[in-house]
Amino acid sequence: MGSRSKARARAQASQQAANRASAPRPGGTPAGPAPARTVSPGTGQPPRTVLALAAIQGVEALGVLGAAVLAAVDTGTGKSYQLGSGIAITLIGVCTALLLGLVAMGLRAGRRWTRTPALLTQLFTGIVAIYLLEAPRYEWGIPALLLALAGMAMLFAPASMELLTPGRVKKPDSS
Repeated sequence: MGSRSKARARAQASQQAANRASAPRPGGTPAGPAPARTVSPGTGQPPRTVLALAAIQGVEALGVLGAAVLAAVDTGTGKSYQLGSGIAITLIGVCTALLLGLVAMGLRAGRRWTRTPALLTQLFTGIVAIYLLEAPRYEWGIPALLLALAGMAMLFAPASMELLTPGRVKKPDSS
């Protein structure tokens, strides 16, 4: 039997097992694992850690928007190195703030696609915070570092991981 035939046989066996797992039980419920939780039971909202992460992401979006406004003011008053680069930095900042706001709204709704953008935002915020602390711009660097650390903590909290990680299987209780 060739390697393609073996792969085809494995795929068919996997499909049959999936069909059996999703077949209804005698009581009318599917036999497979329960669907992944997207909200806290009874409240209709994501866990508090995800809501806190959404708030942190929103604050970071406002920070980027504030920096874009400062860039626009500097461009308008002629303090930008070149007019074209000042306009470009302002537009990039505004677009980034909008996208970060979109991620914050997705987190608030408990959307799984938001995990990677939120993680990358926290990493980038932490890196920028370190540069700001080395500048030394403590008034910007310390809050940015605290936001990045808090965002990482909320992102990797167990409730957040359960909600935002696709395909994550909850371990059975060991009691």
